Amino acid sequence: MDLNAYKSCRLCPRKCGIDRTSAKGRCGMGAAPVVAKASLHMWEEPCISYKNGAGTVFFSGCSLHCCFCQNNVISNELFGRELTPARLADVFISLQDRGADNIDLVTPTHFVPDIICALDMVRHKLSIPVVYNTSGYELPETIAALDGYIDVYMPDIKYFSSEAASRYSNAPNYFEYASAAVKAMTEQVGELRYNEDGGLVRGTIIRHLVMPGLRHDSMKILDWIAENIFPERALVSIMNQYTPFGHIPADMSEINRRVTKMEYNSVVRHAQGLGIKGFTQENSSAGTEYVPDFDLSGI
Repeated sequence: MDLNAYKSCRLCPRKCGIDRTSAKGRCGMGAAPVVAKASLHMWEEPCISYKNGAGTVFFSGCSLHCCFCQNNVISNELFGRELTPARLADVFISLQDRGADNIDLVTPTHFVPDIICALDMVRHKLSIPVVYNTSGYELPETIAALDGYIDVYMPDIKYFSSEAASRYSNAPNYFEYASAAVKAMTEQVGELRYNEDGGLVRGTIIRHLVMPGLRHDSMKILDWIAENIFPERALVSIMNQYTPFGHIPADMSEINRRVTKMEYNSVVRHAQGLGIKGFTQENSSAGTEYVPDFDLSGI
């Protein structure tokens, strides 16, 4: 995959076909990568932020545009700074030099050609894993292009219901693509592998954010994971950090609240009943203090 992929963009399931070298795609971005922050981040899963912190690179724009996004300032408001692939490569090395446990690419889908270009410049210098931290709304072709570049995949599976996916992310085909992408990811990187410090250096972490009123949808996602993903290839992170930030549309008041303890605990119990292994979060995880301050640091 080269930079010509931007000229009629089909990097994500939106397949907007827009020439991003001269206009903005559905992701809100042109052809150059835009980054809002690059820093050591201690709040990923314990095997990702296990020592000095994940070396997070927060890309601006998004192919999904969820109405409740906690990173709304970069995903929808598009705050950030444009970088060349060479400068992006320097950011990767800088994070490694600062002791990052990995290079954690956050919302990277719409910049995959530049990311591959940047990694080609410095792969011979990187001694830490590269993590692909994504909404899960991916095309199999994009995941295939990343073979050999990504060590750890960290996809969301946000919705099982096409109705919920349509209402909150305008993506009725979300589960169709996310489920296929997760299968492709786990097949590509294989079984979970750890270093001597307990850091994950190979494998997949499937994330799921429990949302208000959607606990039964969460359970259907967990059922699918139990039936379709080899447990030795993936951990599951059941997230309890849903927080309405004041930009929820008025006609979606049903999600303008936090998840109750009953809702979250019922999903966790369902996962335990299925024998799913991974991570859970405390109720205190739902709060604005866990949202990064996007201040262009590190870039």
